Amino acid sequence: MQKRAFIERIEPSFGSSYTLKKFDSVINDKKAMWHYHEEIELVYIRDGSGTRHIGNHISNYYNGELIMIGSNLPHLGFADRLQGSGVEFVLQFREDFLGENILTRPEFIAIKRLFDIAKNGLSFIGNTRTEVGERFESLFYMSNFEKLIEVLKILNILGTSRDYEILNAGGASLMYTVQGADRLDEVFNFVSEKFQDPITVDELASITAMTVPSFCRFFKKQTGKTFIEFLNEYRISHACKLLAETSTPITDICYDSGFNNFSHFNKYFKRITSKSPSMYRKEMSLTIIPGNQ
Repeated sequence: MQKRAFIERIEPSFGSSYTLKKFDSVINDKKAMWHYHEEIELVYIRDGSGTRHIGNHISNYYNGELIMIGSNLPHLGFADRLQGSGVEFVLQFREDFLGENILTRPEFIAIKRLFDIAKNGLSFIGNTRTEVGERFESLFYMSNFEKLIEVLKILNILGTSRDYEILNAGGASLMYTVQGADRLDEVFNFVSEKFQDPITVDELASITAMTVPSFCRFFKKQTGKTFIEFLNEYRISHACKLLAETSTPITDICYDSGFNNFSHFNKYFKRITSKSPSMYRKEMSLTIIPGNQ
């Protein structure tokens, strides 16, 4: 039976107006749910790698990540993300966690802008990720009042930073109805389990109880891309992970990623990543720290 999309209900930590969590063991959640929540989520992963699937965006990250997921932005739980000394920190809060209309104050202009652009998902890099990561870790040694002040400092740093990538920069609609999210959950779970096998649009139309034309229109409206485009991106994302983290021959990776034609694999890989598979592997071997692979 397929899992259903759900709205995650988040309760603030005791004595706080937000939720703060820390995970310091390897997490390998192959069945992570497609979900969304009203709270804005800030995730810092130290020394880890994994796959991002946020809104319409699918990609991989290595050597840690700092990401902000806006309110009601559907996403999958991160998988395979902690390695070695890796630690994951999660901060979740409502936009009005400091009170109604607080973002209208002039001192909060940068934070309001941050919350607005986070609706498309943000990945922070460089000095911003380093500084915020260090501040994130220090939160667990502070009193509740000191934590709140530090959270505000973190948000202001992010709000004034330019060291970020907007993950859903194409501007595709991310406003999912509950029924639409349920159907997308069925599609995403089917693809995650079957992407190495041949998949047809007819199969997905049947799973979602729609005609083929209706399914194609629905998927394009919900995600901003055709199902075939999404499937190829998913397969290429899997190939990128194998290229970066294993020494498996590229021809084997092609077939392990669901492609049955090597020339098609090369064509789609270069179209999506702007690099050939061999060049991608070479570049990743220079950026991934030995011992974190």
